[in-house]
Amino acid sequence: MKKILLLTAILLTSQSFGQLFPVLGGQRAGISAAQFLKIGVGGRASSMGDAFVAVANDASALYWNPAALVQFNDNQAIFSYNSWLVDVKHNFAGGVYHITPDDAIGASVTMLSAGDMKVTTEFAPFGTGEYFTFSDLCVSLSYGRKMTDKFSFGATVKYMEETLDKLKMRGVLIDFGTYYWTGLGSTRFAVAFSNFGNQLAPDGEVVLVGKRSKSDWQEFAPPTMFRLGFAFEPYETEHHKITTSIQLNHPNDNSENVSLGAEYTFMEPSTGLSFLLRGGYKINVEEQNYSFGAGLNLPISMAKFTLDYALVNYDRLGAVHRLSIILGI
Repeated sequence: MKKILLLTAILLTSQSFGQLFPVLGGQRAGISAAQFLKIGVGGRASSMGDAFVAVANDASALYWNPAALVQFNDNQAIFSYNSWLVDVKHNFAGGVYHITPDDAIGASVTMLSAGDMKVTTEFAPFGTGEYFTFSDLCVSLSYGRKMTDKFSFGATVKYMEETLDKLKMRGVLIDFGTYYWTGLGSTRFAVAFSNFGNQLAPDGEVVLVGKRSKSDWQEFAPPTMFRLGFAFEPYETEHHKITTSIQLNHPNDNSENVSLGAEYTFMEPSTGLSFLLRGGYKINVEEQNYSFGAGLNLPISMAKFTLDYALVNYDRLGAVHRLSIILGI
């Protein structure tokens, strides 16, 4: 345990404080591929400004932090729909099964579709009459284990595929996560490393104007992300609970930024019904700023039903709506 904590401290020092809010961080934009892997999952996390790696205690942990798969006891399935920017659709589905009280496995599928788009050339800027499609797919397997009553870790293996007309880009990526309860009240912190892997490059051949062909393509890094989160409940009674979270995000293709999130829960223990209100804010993120949403936990027969909604605001691009459903047994 001491070795694990020491390694975590070294990583935090080198990753988090070596480049805190750099002025020129935005110059790294565009250096990584597979950007769809950076789109958050679940209405709950999105409404809290994505400050979620230290909060995750439901099936959305499949995306945010595999170590959090053992932070809840029931088996769950999640379905998330995201009406993303410029009519792009982003969907996520997954399930978590607890093998033992200390071990959990999960699987998920992420799909993004941009619909049909016109083929244009230098001589037909308004379209040739043909259409092409752009789509993304990611399939993942996750495992989480509780080492002690306070510390857990997890890992995820992903296969991703990006299709642009006749070109395909494929790769295998890995996520790692840790989750630690400090023992001081409800305080806990979590560390998650997402999308580690080799350089990515498309394969395939396209025919250009003049019957020229091109099959050699540049390689790009995957969208690796380091997240450090801290959460606690400053107020909690039988019927009311407030959860707060702060998270440092370190992407490999932009500046570091901070996410802030809060969640208020009204609970009725006799019925198992609860209603939740949430809000979040991002600091040092271009375009995106505030978010808010609501949730409803409702027991139905032998299952638990959770419905979460989020609205995320972008300055010039408008608002994004996200809806997710979680079923637990």
